[in-house]
Amino acid sequence: MMDLDLVASVARETPSKIILLVIDGLGGLPNSETGKSELDTACIPNLDQLAAESACGLIDPVFPGITPGSGPGHLALFGYDPVQNLVGRGVLEALGIDLELKPADVASRGNFCTLDKNGLITDRRAGRISTHESAPLCQLLDRIEVPGMRLSVHPVRDHRFVVIFQGSGINDGLTESDPQKLGVSPLEVKPLSPQAEATAQGVNVFIAQAKDALRCRDVANMILLRGFSRSPTLPTMKDRYRLKAAAIAAYPMYRGLAKLVGMEVLPMGNSFEEEVETLARHYGEHDFFYIHFKGADAAGEDGDFASKVQALEEVDSFIPKLRELNPDVFMITGDHSTPAVLAGHSWHPVPFLLCSQWASPDDVKELSERACASGALGRFPATHVLPLAMAHALKLTKFGA
Repeated sequence: MMDLDLVASVARETPSKIILLVIDGLGGLPNSETGKSELDTACIPNLDQLAAESACGLIDPVFPGITPGSGPGHLALFGYDPVQNLVGRGVLEALGIDLELKPADVASRGNFCTLDKNGLITDRRAGRISTHESAPLCQLLDRIEVPGMRLSVHPVRDHRFVVIFQGSGINDGLTESDPQKLGVSPLEVKPLSPQAEATAQGVNVFIAQAKDALRCRDVANMILLRGFSRSPTLPTMKDRYRLKAAAIAAYPMYRGLAKLVGMEVLPMGNSFEEEVETLARHYGEHDFFYIHFKGADAAGEDGDFASKVQALEEVDSFIPKLRELNPDVFMITGDHSTPAVLAGHSWHPVPFLLCSQWASPDDVKELSERACASGALGRFPATHVLPLAMAHALKLTKFGA
């Protein structure tokens, strides 16, 4: 990993602007029928043109061969070692919906899911039910009482929710109930240490009562919990890198990630069009902008190759509006790969491009996995992304005499 303390030691404030567009789940794999990945298949002339004007490469979000979650993938892009700063999904979801967590609170991310008559998972996301449908279910679960434990259930978005566990001796050293595959039963939550035994027992009581409360439903008749965690303390991007950073993201978890590193989360609507409008409206107020596009990842996780292609074409249509802002550095990448053929996150490296007057274009002519593999930047850790951006924005001074 890069010595990020070294980067912090030579950081300086300048008026130059950096835009980091994270196309969630950007990387893919070839379709068996065509031999082309989602990026190869999509009609993305604006992204291809930008790649032709940029320095390109591939990034490893955590380490070669390691499949990252969204949290580690983003933290690396923000200049934080994702291994040394592991953050649970529960905390990120909670922060993303503006919950105030006390130091002893344990947060868990939840999914409504669907079980068949044999108790096996048929849909980990309950058909991605709407927030309108899931919110009353959260109210139902919020009424559950567990001896020796206080809990609250909060809707996040669609099938997602957050559970906050409070009480004396609450511990976050727990395994997850989500097996992250179909055709099996939800897992029992187990303690990872003796100190977590009572918490695990209480969480399993909650899960059992939730199953009973939802038993009459055909869809969303069970819950899955993962990412049990307490809120960590990280240095802000302002303190560490002297960046006045802003985040623009529709999904709560990504807003939570941004808050965790001290970004100002800008208010916006629910569409990517509104994200782009928000960026333009606040462009004079910050020098680092993180903007997030979710559609490619959601389609990839659903195993829907065509929908992921369509999502990539959607984000491509907004590239001209982003380029009109004329940032000093414009970077596009993903927090991880989500190949539709795998229907989930994967360990494959992610395409990356950096456009700046100080970055010499290479021979890459399109944004794709194969093209970026031959780019001038080569294959490198995602923790190098922020130092590269700051260097090209002239935000790093000389190191040493």
